Amino acid sequence: MQQQQPARCALRAFLLVRRLAGRVRDAPGRRHGSNLNQPLSGNDCPRPGGIATFMRLPYAASAHGLDVAVYGVPFDCGTSNRSGARFGPRQVRCESSLLRPHNMATRAAPYDSLQVADVGDVPVTMYDAQRAMGDIERFVRGLLSHSCVPVGIGGDHTTTYPVLRAIKEKHGPVGLLHLDAHADVNPTMMHCEVAHGTPFYRAVQEGLLDTRRVVQIGLRGSVYGPNEERWSLQHGFHIIQAQECWFKSMVPIMETKVLPVLGAGPVYISFDIDCLDPAFAPGTGTPEIGGLTSAQALEVIRSCKGLNIVGADLVEVSPPYDTSGNTALTAANLLFEMICVLPGVKNLE
Repeated sequence: MQQQQPARCALRAFLLVRRLAGRVRDAPGRRHGSNLNQPLSGNDCPRPGGIATFMRLPYAASAHGLDVAVYGVPFDCGTSNRSGARFGPRQVRCESSLLRPHNMATRAAPYDSLQVADVGDVPVTMYDAQRAMGDIERFVRGLLSHSCVPVGIGGDHTTTYPVLRAIKEKHGPVGLLHLDAHADVNPTMMHCEVAHGTPFYRAVQEGLLDTRRVVQIGLRGSVYGPNEERWSLQHGFHIIQAQECWFKSMVPIMETKVLPVLGAGPVYISFDIDCLDPAFAPGTGTPEIGGLTSAQALEVIRSCKGLNIVGADLVEVSPPYDTSGNTALTAANLLFEMICVLPGVKNLE
C-alpha cells in the first residue's frame, strides 16, 4: 500500500493539471449557467498554486465571448518618484488568489452573472512612452471590439490616457469617477506631455471626457500652485477633497454629490491606490498622508451599483514598496468590488 501512495499522488496532480489546462483552453466558450467561468477554489488547489490570473480565473487568449476582460498594463515609465508599478499587475493577481467568488456584504455574484476571464497583459514597450500609449490603446480597442467591459490593472496612471482614447471610440466622451490623491491634470511633467501626472489634462484636450460628469475624490497634499484646482473647476470637474471625507461615511457623499453628477451616461472608474492613506496602501509611488480608509473605498465603489460603467482600472500599486503585500491585496479586493457593480451582475438569492 505504501508503494502505491506516490503513484496516487502523481495521478491526482496529473488530473489537476489537466483540469486547469481545460479551464484555460475552454474559457472563451463558456457562456451560460454552469458554463460561466469560475475562479479556481482554494478547496481544489492550494492558494499559492495554479495559474496566476486574476482570482485564478481562466486565461483567455481573446476577449471573444466575454462580458468582462481583466487585463494588466506592466508599465511605469511615467512615474515621477518611486517606480515599481510595472510589477503591479503580477502582484495584484498573486494576492487575488485569496478572494472568493461571492460578495458577502452586497450579495453580488459576478461570476454567476457574467462571463469573465483574464486576457493577460498588454505587450507594452518600456523604451518609448509615446509608442507605449499606442500599444495600450490598440490592445484595449481590441477588447472593446468584442463588446466587453475592460477592467485594467496598472501600471502607473499614465496608462489610463490611452484607455480613454479607446473607450471614446466605442462609447463617445464618458463621465469619470477618479479616486486619487492627485488631480493628474498637469499640462506637462519635465517638459513631457505623457506622464502619470498628465492623463486627465490630455483627456480633456482630446475630448475624451464629458467634463460635466467628472468627479475627483480624495485629492490632498501639497501642490505647485492654485492652477491645478482652478483648471479642473474651470473645465467643469467636481472635486471632493480628502479632508471633506475625514471621519465620515462615504455613502451620503456618494448619494448627494457624486451619483447625481455621473448620471445615466457611460462612466469610467479610475482608482489610483494612493487615494487611500499610506497606512492602508503604503506600496505606491507618490503616497500622501490623510487619505481615505479602505472601508471608505468600499463604500465608494459599492455605491456605484446602477451606474452605466463601461470600463475601470486600478493603478499605481508598486510592489517594491509593499513589503507586506497588503497594498496589492487591497487593490485586488477593490477590483473585485468594481466587477461586482458592473451592469448585469445579479445578487445571490
